[in-house]
Amino acid sequence: MINRVLIRIKVVQLLYSYLLVNNTFTIESQPSAPTKEKRFAYQLYLDTLLLMVRLANDITRRGAGCPLADTRFIKLLSNDERLKPLAMRYRNEYFPLEEAENELIDIIRDSALYKNFLKEEATERIWEDIFRVLIVNNPRYRAIASRYQNYTVNGFDRMIEMMTVTFSNFFSAQLNIPEAVKVLQKSLEQTRELYFRLLLLPVELVALRERELEERRNRYIVTDEDLNPNLRFVENSFVKKLADNEDIIDYVEKNHISWLGADEHMLKSLLRAIEQSDAYKQYMEAPTSDYASDCELWRTLFKKVIFVNPDFLEVMEEKSVFWNDDLDIIGTFLLKTIRKMQEDDSAPILEMYKDDEDARFAPELFTFTVRNREEYRAMIDNALNTSSWERDRLAYMDVIIMITAIAEIINYPKIPVTVSINEYIEIAKSYSTHKSGSFIHGILGNVVNHLREEGIINK
Repeated sequence: MINRVLIRIKVVQLLYSYLLVNNTFTIESQPSAPTKEKRFAYQLYLDTLLLMVRLANDITRRGAGCPLADTRFIKLLSNDERLKPLAMRYRNEYFPLEEAENELIDIIRDSALYKNFLKEEATERIWEDIFRVLIVNNPRYRAIASRYQNYTVNGFDRMIEMMTVTFSNFFSAQLNIPEAVKVLQKSLEQTRELYFRLLLLPVELVALRERELEERRNRYIVTDEDLNPNLRFVENSFVKKLADNEDIIDYVEKNHISWLGADEHMLKSLLRAIEQSDAYKQYMEAPTSDYASDCELWRTLFKKVIFVNPDFLEVMEEKSVFWNDDLDIIGTFLLKTIRKMQEDDSAPILEMYKDDEDARFAPELFTFTVRNREEYRAMIDNALNTSSWERDRLAYMDVIIMITAIAEIINYPKIPVTVSINEYIEIAKSYSTHKSGSFIHGILGNVVNHLREEGIINK
C-alpha cells in the first residue's frame, strides 16, 4: 500500500524540516585581536585537525575496509573551507606534525580504542577519544608543538579548549538519526491510518444515513417516503463487506478511529453532496443493482465527490498537514482495493508494504542521506555551472531533493538511474519552484556522469 513513490516524498518532507532546524557544524574561527599566544594556539589547533584527517586517510589506505576515513567528523573536516587551503599548502611545504603522524599511525592501529571501533563499528566519538588519549598525550606530538613559534603552556591548553569546543559543536550538530527514523515511521503509519479511514468512510456515511432514515420514521408527522424510503444506498452490499472485514474492524478498534463524533458535521455535509451527485441519483433510480454496481458506485463517489469535497479536504488538512498530499497516492490504492474487491469479494486489504525491501527503504534512504549529506552536497556544488549559479543561491528544497536522489542512485544499484531522477523531478514540481524540475535534471545528470567516470556506479 505504501509504495516507493510515497516513501520518497515522506523522506524529502522530513529531511527538509529536520535538517533546517539542526545546527551546522563549524570549526573555530580565527580569534579576534589575536595575541602571539592565541596565534600559536589557533595554528596548532588547525594543524591538529588536519593531522586527524591525514591519520584517518593513512590508516584507511593501510587497512582494508577500515572505516576511519568514512566517519562523519573526518568528512566534515575534509570539506571545511578553512582546512582545504591548509591541506593544499602542506602538499608543497613540510607538515610540522609529520613526525608525530608517522608514529601515531602505529599507536592508533595497536590501540584498544581502534580495535573496539572496528569490532563495534563504533561511534563518532572515536576521534574525541583518539585526541584526548593518544594525540595530546603523545610525547613526540607535544615536543613538536613546543617548537611552534610563540609556544606557551597556556597556549597549548587553549588549543585543547578549542578542540573541546569543536567536539561539543560536532555532537550538538549531530542528528539523532534513530529518533528521526521514528518520526518517519510514524508519518508512514499515519498514511496507513488514512487508508483505513477512507475504507471506513462508506461504512460511517451509510450508518449516518440509516440513523437519519430512522429519525424520519419516528417523526410526529411522517410521509409515505419516510415510511417507505429507498434503502438501496444503506443496503449497499459492498459497504456491508467493508463493515464485516476483520482487518478493518481490528485496525479501527485498535487505533480508536471514527468519523462520527468530532467530524460528524463534515460527514453530514459529505452525505448531502453525495445525495446531490449524478452518480448517486443514477444508482438509486436504476431498475436493479448488484454487487458490481454497488462497488462501482463507491469508486465513482470517491473520485468525483469525496476527493474533491472542500469540507472533506479541510478536515484532512486539520488531521495531518500531509494528508491532502498523500490523498493522491492513497486514493489510488483505495480505488485499487475497491476494484479488487469488485473482482473478488474475498480479496484482502492491502498490506502496509509490498515486501521487506520496501519496508526497509524509508529508514535506509533517510539514513544514507543524512550521514552523507555533506559529501552529496559537494557533488552538487561540483556539478554547478558557477557562471550561472552560486552555491548559496540554490533553493534549500532543491538541495534536499538532490541529495536524496544522489543517496538513492549510489546506494540502490537495482533502481535504474532514470527512474530515480524522474521520481525526484516529479517531487520538485510539487514541492519546489516551477523551474526546479529542469534544473535538478541537469545537475543530477552531471553528478551521474561523474559517478560513472569514478566507477562509483555502473548502472
